[in-house]
Amino acid sequence: MAAAPGSPRRPLRLEDCVNETCPWSGKPVSADSLTVHDGVVVGFCNTGCRDKFDAAVRHFKAARERRRGVV
Repeated sequence: MAAAPGSPRRPLRLEDCVNETCPWSGKPVSADSLTVHDGVVVGFCNTGCRDKFDAAVRHFKAARERRRGVV
């Protein structure tokens, strides 16, 4: 089970998830496919969908920081 960023001992829990269906597929979320975004637990139907979301978030964050001249 995944852990919240910055707290590897605290596993993410399905009951803390803000959504019931995967935003990519529309299928039910899975306990092994959770991540944290903006301080809330978000669920996906599989680890592939979760990883695609995490990659997209990193991409947009990096683009925003480049635009602001942070990088």
